[in-house]
Amino acid sequence: MTLGPLRRTPPTAALGPLGRVVAQAAVAGIAILARALPAAYAAALQNARKSGADKAAEEAARKGASFLGKARMSRDEALMVLNLTEKDAEAEAIQRQYERYFEANKVEKGGSFYLQSKIYRAKELLDDYIEEKNAEEGKM
Repeated sequence: MTLGPLRRTPPTAALGPLGRVVAQAAVAGIAILARALPAAYAAALQNARKSGADKAAEEAARKGASFLGKARMSRDEALMVLNLTEKDAEAEAIQRQYERYFEANKVEKGGSFYLQSKIYRAKELLDDYIEEKNAEEGKM
């Protein structure tokens, strides 16, 4: 008795028709999101322009706030970073303290880049403050 050739059944997907339905639903959902998200973003931008939120964001950026909401260093913080008081804050004293602390925190000497950047920003802010103060005194 001979059995003849064995018939192979075609391979079927592990989940069969249910898997196909789930895949089609996922593709349809992604297609909907791909169209809806840009439209929602455009609508949000348009609403922000109408309500003036874009102007508020520009104003905050001009005043020194970043998109994360962190404001610029305050003058008091800058004075503390450079170890100065309000009455000591003159161009020569600021430069002297800046050079001293910036040199002491050099990365090559094992210092901190973060502290160097704080020192630099403190000097920058205090220099701007001195410049504004001199300009006001010149107007009077």
